[in-house]
Amino acid sequence: MPTLLGDEARTDSLCGWETGLLLELKVYFTENEKSARRFLRKAGFTGSFDDITLQRVDKDTRIEEQLQLLTLVRNGTDAGVLSEAGAPAIADPGASLLALAHDMGIPVVPIPGPSAIMLSIMGSGLNGQQFTFHGYLPIDKIARTRKLRELEQISFQTGYAQFFIETPYRNTALLEDCFQVLNPATRLCIGVNLTLQDGWIRTIPVSRWKQNKPAINKLPAVFGILKSS
Repeated sequence: MPTLLGDEARTDSLCGWETGLLLELKVYFTENEKSARRFLRKAGFTGSFDDITLQRVDKDTRIEEQLQLLTLVRNGTDAGVLSEAGAPAIADPGASLLALAHDMGIPVVPIPGPSAIMLSIMGSGLNGQQFTFHGYLPIDKIARTRKLRELEQISFQTGYAQFFIETPYRNTALLEDCFQVLNPATRLCIGVNLTLQDGWIRTIPVSRWKQNKPAINKLPAVFGILKSS
Protein backbone atom coordinates (compact mmCIF):
# COMPACT_ATOMS: atom_id res chain seq x y z
CA MET A 1 0.00 0.00 0.00
CA PRO A 2 1.43 3.38 -1.00
CA THR A 3 2.53 5.94 1.55
CA LEU A 4 2.83 9.71 1.25
CA LEU A 5 5.61 11.09 -0.94
CA GLY A 6 6.84 13.43 1.78
CA ASP A 7 6.11 14.65 5.29
CA GLU A 8 4.37 17.73 3.89
CA ALA A 9 2.11 15.79 1.53
CA ARG A 10 -1.60 15.92 2.23
CA THR A 11 -3.31 12.72 3.30
CA ASP A 12 -6.03 13.25 0.70
CA SER A 13 -3.54 11.92 -1.86
CA LEU A 14 -4.38 8.52 -0.35
CA CYS A 15 -7.54 6.71 -1.37
CA GLY A 16 -10.30 6.10 1.17
CA TRP A 17 -9.89 2.36 0.81
CA GLU A 18 -6.29 2.59 1.96
CA THR A 19 -6.92 4.87 4.93
CA GLY A 20 -9.63 2.49 6.11
CA LEU A 21 -7.27 -0.47 5.94
CA LEU A 22 -4.55 1.44 7.77
CA LEU A 23 -6.80 1.60 10.81
CA GLU A 24 -7.61 -2.13 10.66
CA LEU A 25 -4.37 -3.94 9.85
CA LYS A 26 -2.27 -5.36 12.67
CA VAL A 27 0.81 -6.43 10.66
CA TYR A 28 3.01 -4.31 8.39
CA PHE A 29 6.12 -5.15 6.40
CA THR A 30 8.13 -1.96 6.02
CA GLU A 31 11.53 -0.73 4.87
CA ASN A 32 11.89 1.52 7.90
CA GLU A 33 9.93 1.21 11.14
CA LYS A 34 10.40 4.85 12.16
CA SER A 35 9.04 6.29 8.92
CA ALA A 36 6.21 3.74 9.03
CA ARG A 37 5.13 4.92 12.48
CA ARG A 38 5.28 8.54 11.34
CA PHE A 39 3.14 7.78 8.31
CA LEU A 40 0.58 5.77 10.27
CA ARG A 41 0.11 8.61 12.74
CA LYS A 42 -0.38 11.14 9.95
CA ALA A 43 -2.84 8.81 8.20
CA GLY A 44 -5.02 8.65 11.31
CA PHE A 45 -3.77 5.74 13.43
CA THR A 46 -4.37 6.70 17.06
CA GLY A 47 -3.78 3.38 18.78
CA SER A 48 -0.71 2.01 20.51
CA PHE A 49 2.13 0.71 18.39
CA ASP A 50 2.44 -2.08 20.94
CA ASP A 51 -0.80 -3.47 19.47
CA ILE A 52 0.53 -3.83 15.92
CA THR A 53 3.52 -5.60 14.37
CA LEU A 54 6.05 -3.74 12.23
CA GLN A 55 8.50 -6.09 10.49
CA ARG A 56 11.46 -4.68 8.58
CA VAL A 57 11.89 -5.88 5.01
CA ASP A 58 14.69 -4.09 3.17
CA LYS A 59 17.29 -4.86 0.50
CA ASP A 60 19.32 -6.86 3.01
CA THR A 61 16.50 -9.11 4.22
CA ARG A 62 17.32 -12.66 3.17
CA ILE A 63 14.76 -14.87 1.45
CA GLU A 64 14.79 -17.25 4.42
CA GLU A 65 13.83 -14.37 6.70
CA GLN A 66 11.06 -13.27 4.35
CA LEU A 67 9.62 -16.79 4.29
CA GLN A 68 9.57 -16.77 8.07
CA LEU A 69 7.82 -13.38 8.12
CA LEU A 70 5.11 -14.64 5.79
CA THR A 71 4.07 -17.21 8.38
CA LEU A 72 2.44 -14.23 10.10
CA VAL A 73 -0.17 -14.08 7.33
CA ARG A 74 -0.56 -17.72 6.32
CA ASN A 75 -3.41 -18.15 8.80
CA GLY A 76 -5.50 -15.48 7.10
CA THR A 77 -4.18 -12.44 8.95
CA ASP A 78 -4.11 -9.40 6.66
CA ALA A 79 -0.86 -7.43 6.36
CA GLY A 80 0.29 -4.33 4.51
CA VAL A 81 3.55 -3.60 2.70
CA LEU A 82 4.70 -0.02 3.28
CA SER A 83 7.34 1.91 1.37
CA GLU A 84 9.27 4.80 2.87
CA ALA A 85 7.66 6.98 0.20
CA GLY A 86 5.13 6.18 -2.48
CA ALA A 87 4.27 2.76 -3.86
CA PRO A 88 6.04 -0.32 -2.47
CA ALA A 89 7.99 -2.77 -4.65
CA ILE A 90 8.58 -0.17 -7.40
CA ALA A 91 12.23 0.94 -7.21
CA ASP A 92 11.83 -0.16 -3.61
CA PRO A 93 12.13 -3.34 -1.52
CA GLY A 94 9.11 -5.61 -1.41
CA ALA A 95 8.96 -7.38 -4.77
CA SER A 96 10.66 -10.56 -3.51
CA LEU A 97 8.31 -10.71 -0.53
CA LEU A 98 5.32 -10.47 -2.87
CA ALA A 99 6.78 -13.13 -5.16
CA LEU A 100 7.03 -15.49 -2.19
CA ALA A 101 3.46 -14.66 -1.20
CA HIS A 102 2.27 -15.62 -4.69
CA ASP A 103 4.22 -18.89 -4.48
CA MET A 104 2.61 -19.65 -1.12
CA GLY A 105 -0.90 -18.92 -2.38
CA ILE A 106 -1.29 -15.81 -0.21
CA PRO A 107 -3.58 -13.29 -1.97
CA VAL A 108 -1.85 -10.04 -3.00
CA VAL A 109 -4.07 -6.96 -3.39
CA PRO A 110 -2.38 -3.83 -4.87
CA ILE A 111 -3.94 -0.60 -3.61
CA PRO A 112 -3.97 2.69 -5.56
CA GLY A 113 -2.05 5.62 -4.19
CA PRO A 114 0.73 8.10 -4.95
CA SER A 115 3.74 6.94 -6.97
CA ALA A 116 6.24 9.57 -8.10
CA ILE A 117 7.23 7.34 -11.01
CA MET A 118 3.71 6.89 -12.37
CA LEU A 119 2.81 10.53 -11.73
CA SER A 120 5.89 11.64 -13.69
CA ILE A 121 5.02 9.38 -16.61
CA MET A 122 1.44 10.69 -16.55
CA GLY A 123 2.48 14.34 -16.48
CA SER A 124 5.54 14.20 -18.71
CA GLY A 125 3.96 14.60 -22.12
CA LEU A 126 6.39 11.94 -23.35
CA ASN A 127 5.31 8.59 -24.80
CA GLY A 128 2.82 7.24 -22.25
CA GLN A 129 1.97 4.29 -24.51
CA GLN A 130 5.52 2.95 -24.68
CA PHE A 131 8.08 3.63 -21.99
CA THR A 132 10.74 1.94 -19.89
CA PHE A 133 11.64 2.63 -16.28
CA HIS A 134 15.29 1.91 -15.44
CA GLY A 135 15.42 2.64 -11.73
CA TYR A 136 18.71 4.09 -10.51
CA LEU A 137 21.48 4.85 -12.98
CA PRO A 138 25.10 3.86 -12.23
CA ILE A 139 26.88 5.81 -9.50
CA ASP A 140 30.18 5.98 -11.37
CA LYS A 141 30.26 9.07 -13.60
CA ILE A 142 31.74 7.32 -16.64
CA ALA A 143 29.24 4.46 -16.42
CA ARG A 144 26.40 6.93 -15.83
CA THR A 145 27.17 9.07 -18.87
CA ARG A 146 27.53 5.93 -20.98
CA LYS A 147 24.10 4.80 -19.77
CA LEU A 148 22.55 8.17 -20.57
CA ARG A 149 23.85 8.00 -24.14
CA GLU A 150 22.51 4.46 -24.41
CA LEU A 151 19.04 5.44 -23.16
CA GLU A 152 18.91 8.42 -25.50
CA GLN A 153 19.79 6.22 -28.45
CA ILE A 154 17.15 3.66 -27.46
CA SER A 155 14.53 6.39 -27.24
CA PHE A 156 15.52 7.63 -30.70
CA GLN A 157 15.46 4.16 -32.29
CA THR A 158 12.27 2.88 -30.65
CA GLY A 159 10.27 5.98 -29.70
CA TYR A 160 10.01 4.63 -26.14
CA ALA A 161 10.32 7.24 -23.38
CA GLN A 162 13.09 6.39 -20.90
CA PHE A 163 12.53 7.13 -17.20
CA PHE A 164 14.97 6.86 -14.30
CA ILE A 165 15.66 8.14 -10.80
CA GLU A 166 18.61 9.10 -8.64
CA THR A 167 19.42 9.36 -4.96
CA PRO A 168 18.42 12.98 -4.19
CA TYR A 169 21.87 14.17 -3.12
CA ARG A 170 23.25 13.09 -6.53
CA ASN A 171 20.58 14.92 -8.55
CA THR A 172 22.85 17.83 -9.46
CA ALA A 173 25.60 15.52 -10.73
CA LEU A 174 23.09 13.57 -12.80
CA LEU A 175 21.60 16.74 -14.25
CA GLU A 176 25.04 18.05 -15.24
CA ASP A 177 25.71 14.73 -16.98
CA CYS A 178 22.43 15.12 -18.87
CA PHE A 179 23.47 18.58 -20.00
CA GLN A 180 26.87 17.28 -21.04
CA VAL A 181 25.93 14.19 -23.06
CA LEU A 182 22.34 14.52 -24.27
CA ASN A 183 21.40 16.11 -27.58
CA PRO A 184 20.18 19.70 -27.10
CA ALA A 185 16.89 18.78 -28.80
CA THR A 186 16.19 15.77 -26.59
CA ARG A 187 13.16 16.39 -24.39
CA LEU A 188 13.99 16.05 -20.70
CA CYS A 189 11.26 15.64 -18.09
CA ILE A 190 11.93 16.43 -14.43
CA GLY A 191 9.31 15.79 -11.75
CA VAL A 192 10.15 17.06 -8.27
CA ASN A 193 8.35 16.73 -4.91
CA LEU A 194 5.18 15.56 -6.60
CA THR A 195 2.01 15.80 -4.45
CA LEU A 196 3.80 18.26 -2.14
CA GLN A 197 2.92 21.97 -2.10
CA ASP A 198 6.17 22.95 -3.82
CA GLY A 199 6.05 20.05 -6.28
CA TRP A 200 6.36 20.56 -10.02
CA ILE A 201 6.91 18.72 -13.29
CA ARG A 202 8.25 20.15 -16.55
CA THR A 203 9.34 18.73 -19.90
CA ILE A 204 11.39 20.87 -22.30
CA PRO A 205 14.42 20.33 -24.57
CA VAL A 206 17.81 19.98 -22.90
CA SER A 207 18.91 23.24 -24.55
CA ARG A 208 16.20 25.17 -22.67
CA TRP A 209 17.00 23.50 -19.35
CA LYS A 210 20.60 24.66 -19.72
CA GLN A 211 19.44 28.25 -19.93
CA ASN A 212 17.68 28.02 -16.57
CA LYS A 213 19.10 25.16 -14.51
CA PRO A 214 16.74 24.00 -11.75
CA ALA A 215 17.90 23.70 -8.13
CA ILE A 216 16.92 20.11 -7.35
CA ASN A 217 19.75 18.88 -5.16
CA LYS A 218 18.51 16.70 -2.27
CA LEU A 219 14.93 16.78 -3.58
CA PRO A 220 13.13 13.57 -4.63
CA ALA A 221 12.98 13.62 -8.43
CA VAL A 222 12.08 11.48 -11.43
CA PHE A 223 13.68 12.01 -14.84
CA GLY A 224 12.52 11.08 -18.33
CA ILE A 225 14.00 11.55 -21.79
CA LEU A 226 12.79 11.15 -25.36
CA LYS A 227 14.82 11.98 -28.46
CA SER A 228 12.89 12.47 -31.66
CA SER A 229 14.17 12.79 -35.21
